[in-house]
Formats: sequence, structure tokens, C-alpha cells
Amino acid sequence: MRRQGIAEALRDAIAEEMERDPCVFCIGEDIGVPGGWGGAFTVTLGLERKFPDRVINTPIAELGFFGVATGAAIMGMRPIVDVQYGDFLFLASDQIINNAAKLRYMSGGQIRTPMVMRAPVGATGRGAQHAQNMERYFTGVPGLKVVAPSNAYDAKGLLKAAVRDDNPVVVFEHKLLYGSKGARAEPGAVDATSDIPDGDYVVQLDKASVMRKGSEVSILGWLLTAHFALQAAEQLAVEGIDAEAIDVRALAPLDLSTLVASARKTGRVLIVEEGPKRGGVGAEIAASLCERLPGLRVTRVASADVPVPFAPPLENAYRPNVVPVVAAARSLCRGVGS
Repeated sequence: MRRQGIAEALRDAIAEEMERDPCVFCIGEDIGVPGGWGGAFTVTLGLERKFPDRVINTPIAELGFFGVATGAAIMGMRPIVDVQYGDFLFLASDQIINNAAKLRYMSGGQIRTPMVMRAPVGATGRGAQHAQNMERYFTGVPGLKVVAPSNAYDAKGLLKAAVRDDNPVVVFEHKLLYGSKGARAEPGAVDATSDIPDGDYVVQLDKASVMRKGSEVSILGWLLTAHFALQAAEQLAVEGIDAEAIDVRALAPLDLSTLVASARKTGRVLIVEEGPKRGGVGAEIAASLCERLPGLRVTRVASADVPVPFAPPLENAYRPNVVPVVAAARSLCRGVGS
């Protein structure tokens, strides 16, 4: 066992998969600059020395290098595509949505696009164009799998599973959870370290994780909000409210069996999402649960329906934290609101 943060765990996952399969390679901006940071958040640090021909730096041209990766995947390679900020997925969306996600379907299964797309998300003082939570835009694309790890164990296992999957997989990673050090340390970072086994393992791409069992209210989150869900459940326990905390982590496809079982048990669900409430992943989860459990009480805590602010006080006001989560769960359990 080793105690690692998410950035370290992802780096080891990539190295292990490249050692296991010569078809695996990395491509992206500034991911293999000698003496550099290893991408924007240190994940590929040092990999260019170990795999000099398989860590490929690109120009600032997301549509172009996502096209290269899609073509390579069609021809039997397994690219891991690094986008510096999740917001830049918009620039590559034609390749992702119209090619990578659809070609297997359009070819009757004759063409596969086994590629992984890694994307940092979350508000961290970088303004409206480098801070969005992009999950909502890609969970609704048929043909894509989408995961969002909240801790280092899951990050490594999900990435390894994604590399081995024959479908395109988007892995969203929160900037405040990386645990990067030195020049790339993030102010306000949350501890997402885990004990990582020495041996090989994967985490299923379609399974949620029950972090804490409870009987009165189910609190659901992913990425940073999974930590808020667990913190809220622990605070509520002091008040005598038995909350179940679930890390959704598999956003497409959703693990509805786990989510429905929890909701059926508690009768109350609180979904916590970073990103605007309107049109979010939380809305899809809420609708899916209510369709299966008529009479279920569901509420959501999410960010304001505005672009991510740049000023730190406004950013802090924009993004939810554990305080409104506790308040919303308390209201659900006391029969206030809906």
C-alpha cells in the first residue's frame, strides 16, 4: 500500500497501462516538456523520460489533436487525451460528439474508438472560461461513457478501466482534488488521498459507491461534492439524522440500481452538484429516480445559474459547500420544502 493523491495515482495508472499495452499513448498540450510541470496539473510529470515516443506534445489546437486521437483509436491504438482545462472540450466537441461517440454505431460495430479524454474541471480562481463543470454537456451524448472520481483509489482504477474499454470515455477530474505539489498546489485543495494497492486493479465504469450508510436521507455527489455529501452526513449524524452518502462517480451510464435502492430505503434524496442547477446532471438523476419511485422527495443544491465568477468572494458564493447541503438535508428530514 502507498498513500497517494489523485495526480500521483493517475500518473501511475497511465505508466502502468503504457507498460502493459504498447498501443497506449498520451497526447495533449505541454504534457511532456522536459523540465516542465507534466501538463497543467503534474499528472504526466516525468512520463516523457520513460516513454519518449509515446508522450506527444501538441500545438494549442484541441480540435486537431482530438481528431488525431480519434483516428489513432480507429486504427487500433488507445490514446489518452489530455485537455488542459475541461472548458476546452468545447473546441474539440465535433470530434468527440460526431466522430468518437458515433462511429461504432454508424459502422454497425465494425469501428471502435477506444480513447480516454481527461479533463480538469471546477471553480479554482481562474474565471469563467477555465472553471466550468462540463459534466452536463457530455453525459447526454450517446456513445460516451463519463466518470468523475472523488479520490485517488477511484481515479486510478477508473482510468485503468477506461483505457481498457472499447468505447470513448471522458474522465472528469476536479482541480481541488489533485493533490499536486509545489508550483501546481491549489489553494483550498481538499484531501482526496487514498491507500493505493501495489497490485493491478480496476474500478467499474458503471458503479456508484456508498461512502456512508444511512436510513433517513440519501445525499448524492461526485468529484468535490462527494466530499461535501460525506461531510454533511457526518455533521447530520451529530444531530441525530442518519444520512446515507453516495459518490455517484459513474455519470454515464448512471448506476441507477444503487441510487434507486438508496432512495427507496430513505424516501428522501438530496443531490449536490457543482455547476448551475438548470439542466444539470442532478436534474437527470432526480427525474430518473422520480420516474421509478413516485412520491419520492427530492431536492438539489447546486451553483447559481451564472457563469463562474472570477473574484474569490463571488466564486465562494457561487459554488455550494457543506453548509447549504446540511441545511437542505435537515429541511428534507423535517418535512420543510420539497
